[in-house]
Amino acid sequence: MPDTEGTSEAKQYYTSVPQKSQNYFLKGSNSLDWGMKNRLGRIFNPISGRTVMLAIDHGYFQGPTTGLERLDVNILPLAPFADTLMLTRGVLRSIIPPETQKSIVLRVSGGTSILKELSNESIAVDIEDAIRLNVSAMAVQVFIGGEHERESIINMTKAVDMGTRYGIPTLAVTAVGKDMVRDAKYFRLATRICAELGAQYVKTYYVPEDFETVTASCPVPIVIAGGKKIPELDALAMAYHAVQQGAAGVDMGRNIFQAESPIAMIKAVRAVVHDNESPEMAFELYNSLRIKKS
Repeated sequence: MPDTEGTSEAKQYYTSVPQKSQNYFLKGSNSLDWGMKNRLGRIFNPISGRTVMLAIDHGYFQGPTTGLERLDVNILPLAPFADTLMLTRGVLRSIIPPETQKSIVLRVSGGTSILKELSNESIAVDIEDAIRLNVSAMAVQVFIGGEHERESIINMTKAVDMGTRYGIPTLAVTAVGKDMVRDAKYFRLATRICAELGAQYVKTYYVPEDFETVTASCPVPIVIAGGKKIPELDALAMAYHAVQQGAAGVDMGRNIFQAESPIAMIKAVRAVVHDNESPEMAFELYNSLRIKKS
């Protein structure tokens, strides 16, 4: 029933208070649609502006990676401590409880295994399935300088087009071939191309020299890949230096689930990423949690 004029309940229009136009907290994302911002806000913590993604999608090209032989046993206990799970639709449907509140970044590129040329990928998931699975972003591998560079870039742009249509961000994952130099010059090239062609955020590798030029020259957020397993203190130092030099978080897999104490490790990584804890203090936290568990 409509309000009746002249009722005793005074309306408050706050005519002296201008409505504020709030900028979105995430780099390069202010002009995105509401739905896409909402999904990015599930991936990135609005307070710290960063994310701890747990990458468990390795099996899509290399099978049961060490530590991922039984995801129900090894990975589900880690899920509560991650901001985001990055995985495949097969694992999502078969392993992850549907009542989870964790955001999901879905691997949507694929087509080759470690037995073949890895850069020869295609889009392997239909956008309708990504929508059906209620994912927060789609991840596509991009092989700048690889044998199938052009095809992988087109894969990414197709995902961007489909995702933009339905408000789902695209994560461009920069892959590095065996013959490529892992330096800031290469990563500036790879990340900038992905951002220029529409990726809403980019995953790349950390390099000790001039990494801040990589994050500065990329107009969208960058998260770093954990890469191969390294000692826990070294992994924490890598995460620390990356976020201090402009990265918006990490997407770690093996350096978490292959650690001696994976739960202690992901908690230590969170302390570095979200609380700016030093690598040394985070390593002390890791050791105290590891010892307590044992």
